[in-house]
Amino acid sequence: MADKLTKEELLAKAKKPAEDAMRLHQFYRGKVETALKCRVRDFNDFAIWYTPGVAAPCKAIQADPDLVYQYTNKWNTVAVISDGTRVLGLGDIGPKAGLPVMEGKALLYKYLGGVDGIALTLDTKDPDEIIRTVQLLQPAIGGVNLEDFSQPKCFRILDTLRATCEIPIWHDDQQGTAMVTLAGLINALKIVRKNINQVQIAFIGTGAANVAAGAFYPFIRSGVTLPNGTKIKRGKLRGEDCAVFKRGPAERARPVV
Repeated sequence: MADKLTKEELLAKAKKPAEDAMRLHQFYRGKVETALKCRVRDFNDFAIWYTPGVAAPCKAIQADPDLVYQYTNKWNTVAVISDGTRVLGLGDIGPKAGLPVMEGKALLYKYLGGVDGIALTLDTKDPDEIIRTVQLLQPAIGGVNLEDFSQPKCFRILDTLRATCEIPIWHDDQQGTAMVTLAGLINALKIVRKNINQVQIAFIGTGAANVAAGAFYPFIRSGVTLPNGTKIKRGKLRGEDCAVFKRGPAERARPVV
């Protein structure tokens, strides 16, 4: 059996990823790049992939807009979009400082799923400007991963875009975390051999993840206690700090026994 690591060794091990990140991010100067899918044999091929040949698929798409998914990379492109207001545990660090995280998510899309991710950080905190920007980007992308937006505006941004956009919109801090925690709960109940009616679940805080988790779970208690200690009855939630609860999770769910 390996020797137990000392406190100092554990601390050094914990610091190593950050040290490596500083060295390797500077070495590669970013984590993702644009690469060609098609073959370019010589200069004559430019006439196929660019003008004049490219006009043919352009005309086809003009006649049938759905063909954009067959003649371009739109079908396999996701934009990872953030304003840098709630980045990891760092808080509001801004769009430039948040860019390494968005590039990292683009890396995950490509490495784990073969999907081309484009990291886009927006120099605005205005939810209306963010919504409009995403709407304008729709023709060129197949989907949007909203990332690290502060709450409560992240709820309105997601809801509005899902209602108005023709492409899939996903906020992993909401739906992603909610689905993962729900899966963990289901597996935990199987391990302890208990029915959902035999347990009580506590939601600590009203951040993006917990609010979305409450929407996915088939249960919630009859009310919610806000961080300031205020107790709100089901269906009576108000205010920017918990506005999303009145969208439906509390009303739809049944009490926990």
